[in-house]
Amino acid sequence: MSRLLQALFGRLPIGWLQLTHSRTRFGAALAGVAFANVLVFVQLGIMNSMAIATLKPYAFFRADIMISASDSNALNEGGNVARQWMLQAMEDPDVTAGMGLFLANTNWQREPANLALTTFGIDPAQPEFLAPDIAAKSGPLQVQMSALLDRLARSLPRDETAAIRPQTPVSFETSGKTLTLYDTFSGGGGFGGDGYMFTSDQTFLTLFAARRSAAPDHILLKVAPGANAETVVTRLHDLISDKSLRIRTYTQAGQEELTYQQTKRPTGLIFGFGVIIGILVGLVIVYQVLSTDVADHLKEYATFKAMGYGPGFFLGVVFEEALVLGILGFIPGLLIGTAILTFMGKMTTLPLMMTPTMAIGVFLGTIVFSTISGAIATRRLAAADPADLF
Repeated sequence: MSRLLQALFGRLPIGWLQLTHSRTRFGAALAGVAFANVLVFVQLGIMNSMAIATLKPYAFFRADIMISASDSNALNEGGNVARQWMLQAMEDPDVTAGMGLFLANTNWQREPANLALTTFGIDPAQPEFLAPDIAAKSGPLQVQMSALLDRLARSLPRDETAAIRPQTPVSFETSGKTLTLYDTFSGGGGFGGDGYMFTSDQTFLTLFAARRSAAPDHILLKVAPGANAETVVTRLHDLISDKSLRIRTYTQAGQEELTYQQTKRPTGLIFGFGVIIGILVGLVIVYQVLSTDVADHLKEYATFKAMGYGPGFFLGVVFEEALVLGILGFIPGLLIGTAILTFMGKMTTLPLMMTPTMAIGVFLGTIVFSTISGAIATRRLAAADPADLF
């Protein structure tokens, strides 16, 4: 390491030698930086999994425009939308099809844990509104009280879901009625439920007797090939009588919910503050190490200053220490953070994982806050007289 740093800086690696002079202190410093990295990695991993889980149900459908109630900040929030607005929207020449989307939670009471399944009620006669893998399996939904199950739902044995096929359906009781599962699709547990399920709109209305076919949760629209969805949205704002409705492109609806989950909901805010706290912890740790090191070597620095070395030299030495701490502390932080996220992902079935973007971002952030800490730690040297330092 000494030779590498000497070749890199073109001088004796004074910073490295000072750090490694006390192996115990050096190890404690690296542990502190690694801890801060792990804290940031875990918080970023949870935030990333929240983004994936938030957008996951949007990937189940193929739509260009979504109409929702004025208080609908998420797929599973807000009031209902009158079906009449779908009929009114279809008067636009570029709107080619519309479908009401129903949404509610279904409980599957089973051992050892009950499942909360986010259930979508759709029109099985309009498979063009579904993702290809789901549309290919939607035929059995035309049978009353049939459903498609998320095979990645939390707490469901994989061998059990693998056995669910049209030839070998599985039935269970919910809300006093028998629901039969004819096939599966790939979803995954999220923050709001253990998994997902699809039924026909008629089956949905049978399960949830209080709901009405004239009032779905959202309305999905398709526009003609080549038509601009944003332009159609603008026209629909003028065409539809209820001006309080949220009329957005389907992509915009997903991004708005993601922003809402990350900036308005308590969970998103907590995880965001966790990232900030991790950065501050790392900043304080590196500053304490460098500040203590500067204080312990004041006489040596005074000698260098009396010999004519300027502020740039001292900054270079302290920055060298900061980079060493940042880089060497990042490596164990990356390994431990990856292990923790992998373990948490297996335990919760949430999409928790280390991504290249996270790794690169945290690495660059570690270098930046280490450098800032080094700059703060050298303030005393920059303004002091050599005689005052002895």
